[in-house]
Amino acid sequence: MKKILITGANRGIGLALTKTYLQAGWHVLATCRDPLIASELNSLAPTFPELQVFALDVTNYDQMEELSEKLAPVAIDIVINNAGIYGPKDYAFGETDIEAWREVMEVNVFSTMRLAELFYTHLCNGNEKIFAAISSKVGSHTMNTKGGGYIYRSSKAALNSVVKSLSNDLLGEGIRTVAIHPGWVQTEMGGPNALITPDESANGIYSVLSHFVDAQSGGFYDYGGDAIPW
Repeated sequence: MKKILITGANRGIGLALTKTYLQAGWHVLATCRDPLIASELNSLAPTFPELQVFALDVTNYDQMEELSEKLAPVAIDIVINNAGIYGPKDYAFGETDIEAWREVMEVNVFSTMRLAELFYTHLCNGNEKIFAAISSKVGSHTMNTKGGGYIYRSSKAALNSVVKSLSNDLLGEGIRTVAIHPGWVQTEMGGPNALITPDESANGIYSVLSHFVDAQSGGFYDYGGDAIPW
């Protein structure tokens, strides 16, 4: 049975991805900060015995290392780093919160790199060998025509750069990487006026990864499979 690790799996896109992969017959290793209060995620367990839930704060690198060691015998086919935060909204030039910026970079960028390092061996032992990071098209330099959004925008641009460098370093060992824009999704972050549901996004991401080829590694794609310019 194929295995996938999904971070931030207790709600939104992460929860939808968990449901999608379980319904497709995958063994899902789902992580969230506090499984004890992840009621919707835990409610899937009676129907899907292939679900395992683990505690993981992606910025707690000791905890991440402990999980990596606990899962050391497990070959993992795909890792999706979905966990992420937006940070402050509606701030103008001259009002930037530097501490908040550091926090967003920690969650969205630094943790992604550490996750790749700690689950590298698990991916090497898997068959699909895909490391995917949920990004955003606001991280595209080409599509940045409005300015603003310095904190979130820069974190996703940095994330995309990490994904590209990982591909350069790991493709020779069979590990493919990808940054995925999930669309504007009706989640706590995206808001109720967003264009698509979490399930629509998750189904698209599932399709993209199911048809992913080596030539796409290190690329930046949306949930429909279309390439996004850097």
